[in-house]
Amino acid sequence: MKQNMKQFKNIVLFIFLAAFAFSCEKHAVEYKTTDAAGLAEYQLHYFVPLAASTANNIYRVEVNGVVVANKSAPLTTYNAIPSGGVGRFYTVTPGTINIKLYQGTGETLVYDKSCTVKPGKQNIFVYDFNQDPIVFDNGYPYVPEVTENTGTTGWVKFYNFLFEAGGAPVTFKLQYQYQYTVDNSTGQKSDWINLGDPVGFGEATGWVGLPVNKTIFNSSGSARIDYRANVINNDGSDGGLLQVKNSSGNMVNYTDWWTLSIGRRFHQVLSGYRMQSPYCAVRQFTAL
Repeated sequence: MKQNMKQFKNIVLFIFLAAFAFSCEKHAVEYKTTDAAGLAEYQLHYFVPLAASTANNIYRVEVNGVVVANKSAPLTTYNAIPSGGVGRFYTVTPGTINIKLYQGTGETLVYDKSCTVKPGKQNIFVYDFNQDPIVFDNGYPYVPEVTENTGTTGWVKFYNFLFEAGGAPVTFKLQYQYQYTVDNSTGQKSDWINLGDPVGFGEATGWVGLPVNKTIFNSSGSARIDYRANVINNDGSDGGLLQVKNSSGNMVNYTDWWTLSIGRRFHQVLSGYRMQSPYCAVRQFTAL
């Protein structure tokens, strides 16, 4: 009797497993994706030095005649599309592409220029309505930090889109620098460290790994990083700390700080005017 019951249980188990396998095969979960291999992937950044206002927003963006942004999700000043998530890109066939920007709720055509894109990820910057956009390699695929212990690195890429008064780009290079907290218990900070090499207007550093000394051990980890910039003259000499006019009309040394998270990557774009409103600032975008 015991043997028969055992055989009966085995038969029931076999039938159940067979039915489960059939169910899984019949209802296999599939995700609809588009293979981007061989295509150009791009993010479009709007960095013309303008005041942040409805009148200056871009309410229609066309790329090769296709609308990629409209009034339901406009491209605002010092911002980028596609919006709504980290790591999103538009795709297009590699080669020369045409970009049209329509400004304000009346959708006035203010930009009609072209650039060349290649297979892979890139960032396209529109910084002057009278100039062609500048295309930057996104630097993907990203090389991760490999460690047996908790990671300690975050990455930053710095872009120089700083204008003087009157719409003229700065003529000097900028050496972006950072400082981090070495000892969280005492608050001791590091010396100022160069973030990549000096970059001129319309240029960017590569991805630079920065140390993240997190304050909470059992956490994903983040920490404050301080930033400043040194002026590098055309002859290569040090021109001292970058000075900018603040909202009170005073000239001050440029300083800023951002929270950096372990394993994350951020674009930092210095933009706007050095000597007039809209005053300059770094705008940060998350790449990863």
